Amino acid sequence: MAVKHETELYPPVKLYYEARGYEVKSEVMHCDLVAVHPDGGETVIVEMKKTFNLALLLQGIERLRLTTNVVLAVERNRKKSGAHNQRFGDLTELCRMLGLGLMTITFFKTKAPQVEMLCEPGEMPVRGRRRLRESRLMNEFRERSGDYNTGGSTKHKIVTAYREKSLRLAWALAQHEVLAPRQAAELTDVAKAAYMLQKDYYGWFERVARGQYRLRRKGYEAVAAYTDIINHWLHSREPHTKEMNSDD
Repeated sequence: MAVKHETELYPPVKLYYEARGYEVKSEVMHCDLVAVHPDGGETVIVEMKKTFNLALLLQGIERLRLTTNVVLAVERNRKKSGAHNQRFGDLTELCRMLGLGLMTITFFKTKAPQVEMLCEPGEMPVRGRRRLRESRLMNEFRERSGDYNTGGSTKHKIVTAYREKSLRLAWALAQHEVLAPRQAAELTDVAKAAYMLQKDYYGWFERVARGQYRLRRKGYEAVAAYTDIINHWLHSREPHTKEMNSDD
């Protein structure tokens, strides 16, 4: 049952802190809820919104100037219609990184609202660096010969290092019609040419005999569509080619 007004969040949050021994008052110096514990005088500020948004986050950060115990409270919509505010795992980690607490309130038709504290103020983040993904990131960066994607674009396919290497192989086959994997590797600097030709991930390559491959129509179309990337790679390897020729 979705709430219509933010004020509907206040009663269950007030009850939550009163059950833990806090004295609670609303709208104290523009803070939605202020809870003070009689034992030691610990002060908690709660800012509430129907959904998690940037305004709520900035408000919480501003409240950290008043106390280190700041909690953001939002409704947990049981419909889960795919809204960004339903990504509570990521939002909880974000709050941990900022030193904020996060709680959700779920409303029902026939029973009392349920308050759930997802993280307390000052909790340490639980997600550390992902070393394997970091390694994959750096490997992908190194394996690309240039910067040929547009940052933030969603309209065109991203040219990964694997796609670029496949394009190199397609270019080589387009030049020579039929090649053995070893020849293709030498022409394109693709060490795993044999594996890539055999796997044929994009449907560009055709095995015509044992250890012999040629280009399919889709492969020729890819070479034509990505001419700029192939030319960039050819240009980038010109110094290497000249060096090899001078050695000869």
